[in-house]
Amino acid sequence: MLTGMDLADSTLDTAALAYARALLRKPARRQKMGPVLAAAAFAALSAVTFAAVMVMAPPAVVQHLPSDRLGD
Repeated sequence: MLTGMDLADSTLDTAALAYARALLRKPARRQKMGPVLAAAAFAALSAVTFAAVMVMAPPAVVQHLPSDRLGD
């Protein structure tokens, strides 16, 4: 039993205790991983597709050969 001290008189700072408890609480997961992984997979697939198309595409700059080299 407390002697000479009221229960309202405490040396503990209740705001500091609430802050410490909030820091120790497990953080809530706000976003599911499915959409994040789907977006990452879409970005990776797009990058690989773009790279494959760039390798297989014909060159954008075409130099025409002079007529003497064509054998005409």
